[in-house]
Amino acid sequence: MHIVVLSRNKNLYSTRRLVEAGEKRGHEMRVIDHTKCYVSIEQSKPEIHYNSEKLVDIDAVIPRIGASVTFYGCAIVRQFEMMGIISAVESQAIVRSRDKLRSMQLLAREGVGMPITGFARQPKDKDDLIKMVGGTPLVIKLLEGTQGIGVVLAETKKAAESVLDAFYGLKVNILVQEFIKESKGTDIRAFVIDGKVVGAMKRTGQEGDFRSNLHRGGTAEPVKLSRAEKSTAVKAAKSLGLGIAGVDMLQSNRGPLVMEVNSSPGLQGIETSTGIDIADKIIAYLEKKHEVTIKSTPKKATKDKIGI
Repeated sequence: MHIVVLSRNKNLYSTRRLVEAGEKRGHEMRVIDHTKCYVSIEQSKPEIHYNSEKLVDIDAVIPRIGASVTFYGCAIVRQFEMMGIISAVESQAIVRSRDKLRSMQLLAREGVGMPITGFARQPKDKDDLIKMVGGTPLVIKLLEGTQGIGVVLAETKKAAESVLDAFYGLKVNILVQEFIKESKGTDIRAFVIDGKVVGAMKRTGQEGDFRSNLHRGGTAEPVKLSRAEKSTAVKAAKSLGLGIAGVDMLQSNRGPLVMEVNSSPGLQGIETSTGIDIADKIIAYLEKKHEVTIKSTPKKATKDKIGI
């Protein structure tokens, strides 16, 4: 297969590992910066160009779309889908996962456990919003935040009101969530591929920091998931239509609670902590998806498939 990894930096660990795994399995691998692609939208003749080159003879793409370029990146992935090229993660699923509010609503509809979450626009509603999530302490999150950035723990009602007023004054969208005390600054990242958990790690934040993100100095160790945790991770990924996902969960007294579902989960933390070759499993999944596509359908995408 000719596989393209859509990444802005070929030297990133996850990008390098995908290329290595693909080449090891005998595929032709190429890294393309999706922000430098541009498209021609024409009836029955969709095209993608990159550095004045028309991209042809591509069998599959693996999107590694950063949060800051979600709109443009997904437009490029959608164009590949219109050309009949399969994607390891479909464009519409990426869009769902990147909208934190929408993703939480979809997870709630499917009965996936999660912290109580509130959303409001007007400062006058903040008192009721705080009560809605069980009072303080509580967590306030920017909808556009990633890797723990834009996440604040408010330990008192006065602190919560102050932070909420500040964010509302900046006219940014935020979520307010119940604080799960018993998680004690740890969470679980379950890596799901094709409806199965293929690896999991427990992440612990630095001392004094309730956030466990590895990018913020947290540590990771392999963890064996309970049946409920595996089931929750798989259900969360399926609810958003993600064939590949990193599902972040908190361990609570009422069972696993999903905080976020990542459509471009990093490989370094999970591979380093567990010793599992996740990149190889992603390529194997893509091979299976390509084989099924060839056998079942002609090389032509439909409007329903690409979510337009």
